[in-house]
Amino acid sequence: MSLSEHGSSVTRREALKAGAVAAGAAWLGASPAAAASRLRRTHVVIAGGGLAGLSAARQLTADGYSVLLLEARDRVGGRTLNHPIGRGRITEVGGEYVGPTQDRIAALASAVGIGTFPTYNQGQNILRLHGHDSRYAASPGIPDNRDFDDVLKLIPVLDGMAEEVPVGAPWRSRHAGKWDRVTLAQFAYPKLNSSGARSLLVTATQAVWGAQPEELSLLYVIGYIAGAGDEENPGSMLRLVTTSGGAQQDRLLGGSQLVSERVAAELGPRVVRLREPVRSIVHDSRGVRVQSRSLTIEAAAVIVAMNPHLAGQVDYSPALPARWRGLFGNAPNGHLIKAEAVFATPFWREDGFSGQAVADVGPATSTFDNSPPDASYGVFFGFIGGDQARRFARLSPAARRRAALENFALYLGPRAHHPLEYVEMDWTRERFTQGCPTGHFGPHALTRYGSALGRPVGRIHFAGTETSDYWPGYMDGAVRSGERAAREVARQLS
Repeated sequence: MSLSEHGSSVTRREALKAGAVAAGAAWLGASPAAAASRLRRTHVVIAGGGLAGLSAARQLTADGYSVLLLEARDRVGGRTLNHPIGRGRITEVGGEYVGPTQDRIAALASAVGIGTFPTYNQGQNILRLHGHDSRYAASPGIPDNRDFDDVLKLIPVLDGMAEEVPVGAPWRSRHAGKWDRVTLAQFAYPKLNSSGARSLLVTATQAVWGAQPEELSLLYVIGYIAGAGDEENPGSMLRLVTTSGGAQQDRLLGGSQLVSERVAAELGPRVVRLREPVRSIVHDSRGVRVQSRSLTIEAAAVIVAMNPHLAGQVDYSPALPARWRGLFGNAPNGHLIKAEAVFATPFWREDGFSGQAVADVGPATSTFDNSPPDASYGVFFGFIGGDQARRFARLSPAARRRAALENFALYLGPRAHHPLEYVEMDWTRERFTQGCPTGHFGPHALTRYGSALGRPVGRIHFAGTETSDYWPGYMDGAVRSGERAAREVARQLS
């Protein structure tokens, strides 16, 4: 019977809602009225209020489904965070960059009225190796240096390998078994002719993955490179690590977390519930029952929009199949700290310095100018990743501050010792994140468990940047994954 037969005025939304209530009541063995008096009920529960979960909620509500999004923190935004530094000013201490081919985060930001501005990329960059500094133009950003040239020669090799893997499914490559048996270090180090070149590779992996080359499966890295593009532009390692024309090209006006805040405001408090960590999911072929801190919700489907490591900490009943358990247990989060110094002005610009440095000395081995577009105050930050982050995290707060500012002074001069404010963010200390920027995979994990990545288990669907085909590990990948999971759920419920 169609919705319009016999003069019915039932809308698609009402029909869907009635179907979900009836299905859930049958699952509980109670009448719809009795079940509704004990439980919250909705079409879809979403666990996680980052860009992935919010994108899924936005699409599903637009399609007419009722949604309840549960976020464990007292805020939305996941691994994006605007840190207040007084007088209405902020600095970003999580994900923040938008680049070419990252069209989904750009579209979402535009839809909620947020524009972009270019990352400061003028003047001279600094390359510091073996205790010596060399300056080079920020654009194109390639120094005249033998060690750097050595690393550059590796890029077309990796890009060529990336063209051989299916985007989003590198484990299907005919070379998957061979490439997943070795680490990036085992593959790359013999091809690099100097310790300086190897140090530069370490710096890149620390900044991109928060990990060491020895921790990353070669297959994983190749698949990640393949995803650094879109359907019309092949992925490229150079796109991952460059500013102009690369993943660090632009920033979001008002800070990246503002995108999530505006999406959540559109959805409203009836949809988005904060301080509600999801603890358990009971599921069968008819529906799910989700238990959070204070709510029990019955739904036709659930989207777990968390990084794989966190997704594995939810209690599933019955337990998920072995492939999914293996996946969650073999996707550690990176360790990437952002250390930031706030000044009255971005004074390094007066000295002709872009704020971008690459170095073999830590703790911050790569840096950026993080000032606002009007340069009304200056923010300089450094990425501290992998082994550097692990050593840095063991220091006392005072020692960390001192080490970071001494490091900054190598690039900026003595004025770096006296910021108005020092800010650092270690995402491993965030209970509901436990690492940043992304979950990664070591040898053997993708060939054993990769086919479970982002795949649903019955009524349980998975989102999160790690599950994206294009731009995994980035804000764009998070948005793509949420939209993909919303389409999966809509197909299932229709």
